[in-house]
Amino acid sequence: MTESAPILSPRPFLGITSSAQGRTWIERCDAAQSTIALAIAQTHGLPDILARVLAGRGVGVQDAEIFLNPRLRDLMPDPYQLTDMQAAAEQLADAIVARKTVAIFGDYDVDGACSAALMAEYLRACGVPFAIHIPDRITEGYGPNIEAIRALKAQGAQVLVTVDCGTASVDTLGAAKDLGLDVFVIDHHQAPNELPAVDALVNPNRQDDLSGLGYLCAAGVVFLTLVAVSRVLRARGFFNGNAEPDLMASLDIVGLATVADVVPLVGLNRAFVRQGLSIMRKRGRLGLAALLDVAGLSGAPESWHLGYLIGPRINAGGRIGDAALGAKLLLTDDPVVAGRLAGELDQLNRERQAIEQVAIAEAEAQALLMLDANPDLPLIVGASGEWHAGIVGLIAARTKEKTNRPAFAFTLNGEGNATGSGRSIPGVDLGRAVRAAVDAGIAIKGGGHAMAAGVTIRATDLDRFRDFMAERLLATFEIARETDRFAIDSTLTAGAVRPEIVTAIERAGPFGSGQPEPVFVFPHHRLVEAREVGSGGHVRVKLRGGDGAFIGGIAFRAVGQPLGQALADAVGSPLHVAGTLSIDRWGGGEKVALRVSDVAKPE
Repeated sequence: MTESAPILSPRPFLGITSSAQGRTWIERCDAAQSTIALAIAQTHGLPDILARVLAGRGVGVQDAEIFLNPRLRDLMPDPYQLTDMQAAAEQLADAIVARKTVAIFGDYDVDGACSAALMAEYLRACGVPFAIHIPDRITEGYGPNIEAIRALKAQGAQVLVTVDCGTASVDTLGAAKDLGLDVFVIDHHQAPNELPAVDALVNPNRQDDLSGLGYLCAAGVVFLTLVAVSRVLRARGFFNGNAEPDLMASLDIVGLATVADVVPLVGLNRAFVRQGLSIMRKRGRLGLAALLDVAGLSGAPESWHLGYLIGPRINAGGRIGDAALGAKLLLTDDPVVAGRLAGELDQLNRERQAIEQVAIAEAEAQALLMLDANPDLPLIVGASGEWHAGIVGLIAARTKEKTNRPAFAFTLNGEGNATGSGRSIPGVDLGRAVRAAVDAGIAIKGGGHAMAAGVTIRATDLDRFRDFMAERLLATFEIARETDRFAIDSTLTAGAVRPEIVTAIERAGPFGSGQPEPVFVFPHHRLVEAREVGSGGHVRVKLRGGDGAFIGGIAFRAVGQPLGQALADAVGSPLHVAGTLSIDRWGGGEKVALRVSDVAKPE
């Protein structure tokens, strides 16, 4: 019996084994992918740099064309592939034909707001009365609650549709059925063994669903549901020559939800985002146009704008204000209302940022103490009675970024419970672990997906929860940490970068979860300038290449972090600078801008 050959780690790129961020740099394309890149370039007549980006993301020669041009007509599945979809479509069509009043119960994040608006927009186009309820994060918590459902019933609701929630709400939705409501669940969160006894439950992550569409966000599942409903209504002659609801026009909010909920940008999701951005750039939805304006985005929105500029503002209502503001904004046809709601959300986002700043500092201090005591901890669990419940997800996200490991942040409500939110790193499934904690009786309720989860526990069980999760996540965390490398797509120089190169690279987008933005290194460039700008701890940089050409860039939230310190120390010196590229169209011109991700000293 012969021994298998050892698995060799990739050779460090430019010899960097410990960058400013403490990472080893590696070349994203291995030898086999480099060969595929050459074949892609030759077969499809593409620039070499674009071909390398494609090959580095697992795109083959035969797949390149559909990857670069993801179209719904090529990627749309038959909605009936999802378990319970046919029953949901036929019975929702029954409700529409009968003009039953529909109550839509959504989650308080971007995906929930978009899902609720998507369903409401369709019902409105069909002439069906509806009401939307987005629960208050603090007083109601996540998911359906019977008090709100009773109120909706008293207001005339005959049908209840939960979107982006409901899969685990066995008792609550059972009570809703007892009230005489028709109940439908459209969700994407990890499902427990026991499901609610409802009229239909469409969730590609329920354990008996074989559709392979578990990567969709809730808005994506709602979109497929409405496609199926339209099919049924069309067959019944419901539209009778009248225009059907324009589902394609709703892809702007499906794309927004897909990016903001950090689901993988693969398959159908890429088509949703690509088409959604195209529609959003036409600025036909008044609410989104107003939000783009208050965010200061006058040019064409890109995928990263949805996650960093638009999503946080819609989320702000659910975090520290009126949870229904986001859905109202997406649905309004009144420009005055759109401007007012966008302004409210922008102001709430500013308030949220101020509250968040203090809490993040405290959370980081807690995390550093934990790591000092045990550097091998597979996750961080922080808690405080001072943290606003609406920002614990943001605290967890920043802690995850700071420590490069899964993190939970809990707020203590003073009544014996702790409500928390968690964020994970690639390769560590947080949602599944939280469901296991619920099944084990350690958590009162909770759920989520691989990268994010919410949970409620007894305050006295914080240590017990931490120990359970640590044991549950240890193996996958160690694998993830062992394989954690900073992947570089290629090298560039300041003199060689032109807007047309960035435009070519952008053809491989949209980029996001599961499809990381291409990272390029500017090797041996002199750091001419590094200065703090704005109020968010950002660092503006200017690099000069060996040919005398310059490129400017920015390192976001770098002040006080290892990256910011490394930049401050290197002014006037040569540096390897890694980052992602975009086109700055400020003032009507075009120039390439660099978003700095990491730096390293040349050996």
